[in-house]
Amino acid sequence: MNSESTTCENKSILKIRSGNKNGFASLAQTCVAFANTKGGTINIGIEDGKDLPPENQQINIEEINDTLKIVRDKCVSVAITASEILIALNGGQYFSLYILPSVKTIASTSDGKYFIRIGEQTKPCYAEDLIHLVAEKDNFQWELQPRKTIAINQLLSEKIAQFSEEIRASDRVSKYVKNFTDLEIAEYYMLIQDGVLTNLGVLWLGSPQQRARLSYPLTIQYIVYNDLDEKVNKLEWRDNRLNPKELLLDIEKKAIELTYYHEFPNGLFRKKIRHYDQRVIRELLINAIAHRSYTISQDIFIEVYPSELHISSPGGLPTGVTAHNILHKRVRRNSYMIRILHDLGLMEGEGSGYDKIYEVDSRDTKPFPQLICEFDFTKVIQSSKILNAEAIVILDYIDRNYQIKPFELIVLGIIVREEKVNAMMLKKALQLTDDQRLNEKLANLVEEKILLKRGSKKATIYLLNPILIANSHSNIKTTLKTIEPHVLVALVKQDLVRNPNSKIIDVHHRLKDVDFNDIRKCIYSLKKEGIVLSKGARKNMAYSLA
Repeated sequence: MNSESTTCENKSILKIRSGNKNGFASLAQTCVAFANTKGGTINIGIEDGKDLPPENQQINIEEINDTLKIVRDKCVSVAITASEILIALNGGQYFSLYILPSVKTIASTSDGKYFIRIGEQTKPCYAEDLIHLVAEKDNFQWELQPRKTIAINQLLSEKIAQFSEEIRASDRVSKYVKNFTDLEIAEYYMLIQDGVLTNLGVLWLGSPQQRARLSYPLTIQYIVYNDLDEKVNKLEWRDNRLNPKELLLDIEKKAIELTYYHEFPNGLFRKKIRHYDQRVIRELLINAIAHRSYTISQDIFIEVYPSELHISSPGGLPTGVTAHNILHKRVRRNSYMIRILHDLGLMEGEGSGYDKIYEVDSRDTKPFPQLICEFDFTKVIQSSKILNAEAIVILDYIDRNYQIKPFELIVLGIIVREEKVNAMMLKKALQLTDDQRLNEKLANLVEEKILLKRGSKKATIYLLNPILIANSHSNIKTTLKTIEPHVLVALVKQDLVRNPNSKIIDVHHRLKDVDFNDIRKCIYSLKKEGIVLSKGARKNMAYSLA
């Protein structure tokens, strides 16, 4: 299988056989994009969207050599190697180009253009992206840079012993690693290299004085504001006493304002929902610590407002990650830091943090986090507001009576809050790129009749099955948003009988709960059938029954 991904792309052999210069130019651009991110592989001889080459396709070695020479000439600061002739499972031949990541320099094409890899696409790199790329080159190297002035004998032996004990106690670490000596475990996690501590090692094992000598140590400020934006509480972690794990646990212990909760009636009892779920706080703090840039002089800020939580960390998002694809992108910045946090049980698997936040927010019917990103900082804003308390009852009922996957719960959270969502809106909210993926994600919910589906293609509408609402015994208000199309037709006709010569906006004003677009489509359809007549033009067009 040679499926396209962030680090793999397929190219047709015809693009280089035709002698068309654009084919080699496109190939060079992809090589530059891979070099500027995490490296990658280009399979030449496999069509876009395919996993295998044509069965009867033949490649000769001269084509490989010529392609390698031409592409190298068209790239600057790109290390490229080529495979031999490869034979696929169906007997067709192809070959691959392997591009190494450019660790210290920015790769470009020979005509001075820059490209980066975002998802499965090669994108031009603009001025602001170049600044981001330069910063990322430093970040890539920061963890493993040795602190030559700090040797093992300058460490307290109990620091290594404590770290090793925590690793051995984890159920996420293999027996093979657990059998290492304390020193071997520290070397395995890249805390020690050649007898001296790395920057990462200083963070985890160093003394406060040693951490303070890092270029930009891990420091955090916690500030609470009242309704008048006045500071009412402030805590600081700037003395470098704690390693990342100890720091995380200390924040969770002392940040009392993050433990406040809403209270709702639930039968004979009261249901408590925290302003900020503990799992959401943990993921946001872990992201701020694990993905921050340790080459920028800035604190992590945790700012608590009456209805919002702001967490800001130094450095933009990793190259290739944006606010519009963060649910599905898997890119590491401080990869060894992330491995330690994962193995100690402090974070979920790679790239699953935002999935968990979206899942919890959906269950509590809260807005999804808002992401603000510049090249030198990233801010996440999480609201404490509950959008629909009754919807929580429905989601809880569905979760108890059906086998629901986490991503399906996110879908249900969106639909229950909005009551009715079209395919385009849902695809955007879920950060999906095509209709096929959306249909795959919703297939089980539709099959189990948890969701009802109306219309087709871009006009498809999804809504919650009314039977589930009734069975959950929720007090959710009746609304016209989910009105059946034939009922809407009767309602619009009745409205136009009572109010002839009405504009669409006038009809919507009288039927406020119905979606404006649904009313417009209904009137246009009735006009096409000759049931409704119109007079006037554009914004002044008015409608009456024929």
